[in-house]
Amino acid sequence: MTPELIAFEWTETNREWLIENPIRIAAYVVVGLILRFVLHRVIDRTTKRPKPAGGDIAVESRKPALIRHLRDRTPTGARGGAAAAERRAQRAQTIGSVLKSTVSIILLVWVVLSILSVLGVNIAPFIASAGVVGLAIGFGAQNLVRDFVSGVFMLLEDQYGVGDIVDLGEAIGEVETVGLRITTLRDIDGTLWYVRNGEILRVGNMSQEYAVARIEVPVSLSADIDLAQQVALEAATESVAAPEVADDVLGEPEMLGVQEVSPDMVTLRMTLKTKANSQWALQRRIRKDILRAYEEHGIELPYPKGRLAGLLGNGNGTP
Repeated sequence: MTPELIAFEWTETNREWLIENPIRIAAYVVVGLILRFVLHRVIDRTTKRPKPAGGDIAVESRKPALIRHLRDRTPTGARGGAAAAERRAQRAQTIGSVLKSTVSIILLVWVVLSILSVLGVNIAPFIASAGVVGLAIGFGAQNLVRDFVSGVFMLLEDQYGVGDIVDLGEAIGEVETVGLRITTLRDIDGTLWYVRNGEILRVGNMSQEYAVARIEVPVSLSADIDLAQQVALEAATESVAAPEVADDVLGEPEMLGVQEVSPDMVTLRMTLKTKANSQWALQRRIRKDILRAYEEHGIELPYPKGRLAGLLGNGNGTP
């Protein structure tokens, strides 16, 4: 065999490994990187709020495109404010980070399997092994997967956001962070609660759309109930008409009448529709003004003045 023939056979045998396979591997890597870049750019464009191009544009068009057509339960009074915009941006960015991570993982797996196939490695055992390992990991981490899936749906449905006051069953307080696995909220005592999303069976949100201030005031059994109701309603109407609270009121006070009769008092109830998160401060303000009006009209109270004043309270804030 001549040296020329030996050199020719060596070139034919190794051409695939020295030229074709490296080119195919590089092509798969480049295609994977290009797809990742393009898909990430698309996700970024849909999760970032568009900037107004001169002049004001509609509030709806300033929403991130990803959540523009999803359910939005931002409090009515804050739909156009900075807090609402920040809430939407955080919601969209969290969903976007999940999408980008998913895209990256899928493309990475595709590129690795393609490279192994180019190298002549039988990928069927790898796929079978990955299925078994994935099943084992999924079974062992089913709580983590449940937390993750629950977090995604909470974000998509906008069940609550940062700044909302919610009742999650085990804890009640103001939401500080909303993650895909953990939600943190701080209660009235300052305790920071970490609640797994998969363990949340129900959500009571006190900060969406609007709220109802429920005011209950006690009067003596011997008091004139009709007069007490009239005086309370007038005092409440005057109280909510003050300029400093008028923007938080969405309706007129409504006297519902006698709520409860006990051996030492009659409890009257009225309601008032307010902006979200404003009901507690308005409740305290109205109670204080009703107490003052009762004193002026001589309506008998079931407790001494000092004790009743402490009972009704005159502070502001959440319950």
